[in-house]
Amino acid sequence: MASGQEFPPPALPRFLAGLADPDPMRRYRAAEALGRLREPGAVEGLIRALDDPDWRVRMKVAWALGTIGDMRAYRPLEHHLQDPVDSVQEMIREALDRIRAERG
Repeated sequence: MASGQEFPPPALPRFLAGLADPDPMRRYRAAEALGRLREPGAVEGLIRALDDPDWRVRMKVAWALGTIGDMRAYRPLEHHLQDPVDSVQEMIREALDRIRAERG
């Protein structure tokens, strides 16, 4: 009875909600989990999290977006290239490179 339609993993809503947790380490872990899932349904939530006040979260969000490789993240990542933290800028550049590579 397979319809050929794929559904997001059941954990996706929980991890997306974790991006708004008051604890920055929980937000960090949520971003990491979303990147490991490589679920395109996480892209919009991760894009919003590029404005997180914690630089470690922003860095992990950029990593996750690069890992997912969805073109929707390209311009928002470019927009955040001027992040005040060098490590975040570097991760954003790596994410942009990965997205470009995915596109061929």
